[in-house]
Amino acid sequence: MLEQAEITAVVPVSDVEAAIRFYGETLGLQLGERREDLPENREAEFTAKQGTLLAYESVGAGKSRHTVAGFRVDDIEAVVAGLRDRGVSFEEYDLPDLKTENGIAAVGDVRAAWCKDPDGNIIAIESTGR
Repeated sequence: MLEQAEITAVVPVSDVEAAIRFYGETLGLQLGERREDLPENREAEFTAKQGTLLAYESVGAGKSRHTVAGFRVDDIEAVVAGLRDRGVSFEEYDLPDLKTENGIAAVGDVRAAWCKDPDGNIIAIESTGR
């Protein structure tokens, strides 16, 4: 039923203006629509090549301990380096089944890096061996 639907990442944030700066200016997503009809639940919708990310104001912002959105890229090294130039810090992991080197981990044929938005929501950047 949903195989033709576009998938949207929905991310809770505490400050939609800070989200616009991070997702729009820092990550480079295109700000599409802003919704301010509910003052306690303002939203900003961003677009990328295929899909959208909806940031909405919520008291639950930053409380998730797992990845809330991911981006698949062709050249993860170049993207990570470019985002670092824009001030983004990447997580470093040294776990038995996950170890990063210069912020990037290899898991099978997937290479991935994780950063956090201003609320601490975890964002993944990944590339595959295809």
